[in-house]
Amino acid sequence: MQQSATAGSGIDRDRVAALAEERLDWRFKAVPPAGWGRTVTEYLATGPALDQLGTPLLTLDAAALEHNLRTMAAWCATAGVQLAPHGKTTMAPALWQAQLDAGASAVTLANLSQLRVARAFGVRRVVIANALLDPAGLAWLAAELDADPEFEVCSWVDSVESVRLMDEARRAAGARRPADVLVELGGPGGRTGVRDLATAEAVARAVRAAPTLRLVGIGGYEAALTHDATPGGLATVERYLERLVELHDLLRAAGLFDQAERVVVTAGGSAYFDQVARLLTPLARAHPDLDVVLRSGAYLAHDDGFYRAISPLARGAGEPLRSALHGWARVISRPEPGLALLDGGKRDFPYDEGLPEPQAVRGPDGLRPLSGHVSAVNDQHAFLRGAEVEVGDVVRLGVSHPCTAFDKWTLIPVLDDAASPRPRVVDLVRTFF
Repeated sequence: MQQSATAGSGIDRDRVAALAEERLDWRFKAVPPAGWGRTVTEYLATGPALDQLGTPLLTLDAAALEHNLRTMAAWCATAGVQLAPHGKTTMAPALWQAQLDAGASAVTLANLSQLRVARAFGVRRVVIANALLDPAGLAWLAAELDADPEFEVCSWVDSVESVRLMDEARRAAGARRPADVLVELGGPGGRTGVRDLATAEAVARAVRAAPTLRLVGIGGYEAALTHDATPGGLATVERYLERLVELHDLLRAAGLFDQAERVVVTAGGSAYFDQVARLLTPLARAHPDLDVVLRSGAYLAHDDGFYRAISPLARGAGEPLRSALHGWARVISRPEPGLALLDGGKRDFPYDEGLPEPQAVRGPDGLRPLSGHVSAVNDQHAFLRGAEVEVGDVVRLGVSHPCTAFDKWTLIPVLDDAASPRPRVVDLVRTFF
């Protein structure tokens, strides 16, 4: 797949810019009928305001996005790590472009369907934080690699059997370029990944012997082993990262990285990237051919829940991030004292890492603070308790877990300032889930 001459920063900017010419219609639940028939550019030129949009609604805050983008890029530069943000968080090519423009070295994805989206927008460097074993998908990927010498992708393996299946599928597809793979290290009770170093070495040797594969490093996901920032949770992360270092040293001593132009050691979601940098960057200092790559993705939108509490930058590792995500829902019923029903629920806002958090009520003079809590959500409703609201009021909600927020919206309005008396819509972010 050939990219256009405007494919700077690892993505085809023309294809991203073309999203602004998409015509709005009933497919986009964030856009009111007044915007239908217009392109994104034409609609934004009308100067739409938040109060002209319907509810329920999910929005992004432009200033918070810019702050988070700059903050994480600066942190990574200071820490001496590369950033390949997990694009599956947003599946938004315009946001991927912003991350690449800010210095990200690649985009991380989780599967072949996400990779097809990335290729449709000319993304050149991709980390697949998963194993790829689907023969049809591997045949497509082999053709992509053979057709575009500038396209770089690496994926994971965690067994000799997965190496065999991947190599067989690629040989059957007539692949010419070798596929770069990393040995994935896991841990007890975690997700995928080799559980012991001896097995990891056997997997690495199988890759080294496979004619269509090339071993370029190791990786894993520390947050699969814990879910909090307690001393015990942080110790679990530290032990895992120490084993990752040990695995690198074992495979390097065995000469198994001899085909890699650059050795990759990758870990780090959005919860423990400070520990990843602290424990893994000594490898890069000791070995000039090695890159430490973080895959943090939730940092860009951040949240008012799980990541607000657990982010290293909320625990003293640097300047805190800001939540760019807000839900907006209208009070449609007060069926009994102390209970109000909002018109947004599971289909609109994330709920797997905490329920939406009532923050304020929008009125003609701006926002007023709101107490109370959401006790439950149904598909289309949220149960708001203990709040002084009236039927028709619009409530601003903080949400938790960006990874299950973006997937509910095909188009997300970006506001100039979600806290202003009358926020204006300054952009529309297109997602592809």
